[in-house]
Amino acid sequence: MNQERGYNELAQLSAFPWDIPQTRPERPLSAAFDRLYANYLTPRPEDNPLFTSFKYTRLEGFDYRDGDGSITRRDPSKIIYENGKYYVWYTKRDTICPPRGAVQCTDEIPSTDWDLAEIWYATSEDGFTWKEQGVAVTRSAKPQAGWRSVATPDILKWKGKYYLYYQAFLEASGTKGDHCPVAVSYSDSPDGPWSAVEGITVENGEPGTWDQFSIHGPSPIVYRGKIYLYYKAAFGDRPDYLVGLGLATADDPLGPFEKHPLNPVMNSGHETTFFPFGEGVAALAIRNGNEANTIQYSNDGVNFEVAAVSTLFPTAAKAYDPDAFTDSGDGRGIEWGLCHFTNAGSPGNKYGFLARFDCSLRRDRRDPLMKNTQVNIHPDVYFKLGLTVEQRLKRGLLEKNY
Repeated sequence: MNQERGYNELAQLSAFPWDIPQTRPERPLSAAFDRLYANYLTPRPEDNPLFTSFKYTRLEGFDYRDGDGSITRRDPSKIIYENGKYYVWYTKRDTICPPRGAVQCTDEIPSTDWDLAEIWYATSEDGFTWKEQGVAVTRSAKPQAGWRSVATPDILKWKGKYYLYYQAFLEASGTKGDHCPVAVSYSDSPDGPWSAVEGITVENGEPGTWDQFSIHGPSPIVYRGKIYLYYKAAFGDRPDYLVGLGLATADDPLGPFEKHPLNPVMNSGHETTFFPFGEGVAALAIRNGNEANTIQYSNDGVNFEVAAVSTLFPTAAKAYDPDAFTDSGDGRGIEWGLCHFTNAGSPGNKYGFLARFDCSLRRDRRDPLMKNTQVNIHPDVYFKLGLTVEQRLKRGLLEKNY
């Protein structure tokens, strides 16, 4: 009876206005429209500084040996601007053949696309055409961390010095899994030379914990006077696994790093794309998890909430972010960066290549063309994601027996 009276009272309310209010109207709302005002910066995504669509551009200047699969470039770092040009670091594998899996790999044949790799760097004057400058961090001597491969770098600038964090493999990826910790090298110049710090910088977790096997994609920013290094770990038995994102903080680039007690701090995502935004930290949750394909925000760098939903996210995205290391407390956001595509080449000769992405995630300016919620994709893209032959046969049999 009380519920019926409540519905009758609601029926007497005036209808929701045609012109969407920018602030929450003083009236009861459905759960969906209450979320619109409680969870998002604005009710319309086109007005939301943390909503964007994405555009992509092929880069000039990199050679991939006619796509034979022997060269890959992937997992770019954040981009910095020094000496009148942009710098980026990335994983480069240059091997005698494409990856052949853990069973067939040797000291010369890679197991995965990031096996037997080194950290290289390139520079650009415009962010579209790049010139490869050479290797920055080579594999270490056996049996030190990184002797098998060094991959997935990211850059930190701290008190006039430069630090590269990266995955340091002690075995071929795929031998037991994709197991590795994080190591670091430092330099007085973005052009090197780089000095590797012996040992492990961010350790794997204790046995039985979520990050016991992998500390991947280290991504440092300077926030609240500390180094906030975000990372990912795939945990749980495959294929029923989850990718979570964690946080480790330090007062010095060489550590010690202390993992946050609330780890994992994000329940979705695959790579680590974090940037200061206003007083807090924003992140792209790319791929895995219930909250994949979202842009998230935290006012303390730890507790993230969904701030926007989008599509066609860049994979392994790292941005040009002038506020990444300033600790200004007023992060402006990002507009472009580099990402990778890893499904190039023919079957058996797959490789990864770098590309540019553009977006509109700046607080101080907005590009209406990048605030598009309707992304038109050619029908062929959808049909390429069609059912396999096995799926069609199975579904046909199921329908006949339904």
